[in-house]
Amino acid sequence: MIATAADGESSPPRFLRLAGHPLRWRLLSELARSDRRVGELCALAGRHQSLVSYHLRQLRDGGLVSMHRSAADGRDSYYVLDLPRCGELLASAGVSLHPGLAPTPRARAERRSALARVLFLCTGNSARSQIAEALCEQLSRGAVSAASAGSHPKPLHPNAVRVMRERGIDLAGRRSKHLSEFRHRRFDYVISLCDRVREVCPEFPGGPELIHWSIPDPAREPGSDEETLPAFERTTTALSTRIDFLIEAIETTTTTREVTERA
Repeated sequence: MIATAADGESSPPRFLRLAGHPLRWRLLSELARSDRRVGELCALAGRHQSLVSYHLRQLRDGGLVSMHRSAADGRDSYYVLDLPRCGELLASAGVSLHPGLAPTPRARAERRSALARVLFLCTGNSARSQIAEALCEQLSRGAVSAASAGSHPKPLHPNAVRVMRERGIDLAGRRSKHLSEFRHRRFDYVISLCDRVREVCPEFPGGPELIHWSIPDPAREPGSDEETLPAFERTTTALSTRIDFLIEAIETTTTTREVTERA
C-alpha cells in the first residue's frame, strides 16, 4: 500500500526515506561489503562519530542494521547489515510503485570453471569456516573455488558434520588446517568469520578483497552437543544467506567486467 501524506500526496516507503539519505546510503554500502566497527565507518565516511552513530541508530530503528559485541574485545561492537530484509523492503517499495516491478528469481547456471577463489577463516576451523567452505562449493555450482583455515585449528566439531549432513553435504572426511598453509596462495576474497581471527589475519599475495562477517562461534555455546545443535543450525542458516549474496555479487561483478572487456 502506498503511504499518503497529510496533504494527500503519496509518500515514499520508509525504506527509501532511510536509504535515500547520502550518509545512510554510504553506511549501508560499506556494511553491504563487510561488518564494521563504528570507528571504521567514521573513517570510511569521513564523518564524526556522533553523526555516524545517529544515522546508525536510524538504520537500527528501521530494522536494516543490527549491532553486537565483538568477541575479540567486548568494549567494541560490530554493525551488521540485514541484506535479506533490505531485499524484502526494496522489492516491496518497487511493488508499491507498480506491480510489474515485482522481482523474479534468477536461475544460477552450472559453471565449468571458477570465477573466484575464496578463503574462509575462523579460529578453530572446526565449524564456521568449514561450513562456509562447503556451502560455498554447493551453492555456487562451480562459480567459486572455496577453502578454509583457522588460526588455532581444532578437530572438526560433530555438530558441524551433523548440520551439513542434513543439507546433503558430508564433512566427515575433512581436516582442520592452519591459515599458514595458504599464506602463499592467491585468493580473490579472504573472509574472516571470527572477530579474533580478523585481528591476526596475515597478508595474502595479490591483494585479495578482505571481508569480515562477525559470526558468533556456536561451539562456545554452553551445553551438550545435543543442546548446542540449534546454535549450529542458526550459524549454518546465517552463512548460507551471506554466501548466496556473495556469489550473486561475484557473478554480477564478473559479468560486468566481461562485458566491459568485450566493448
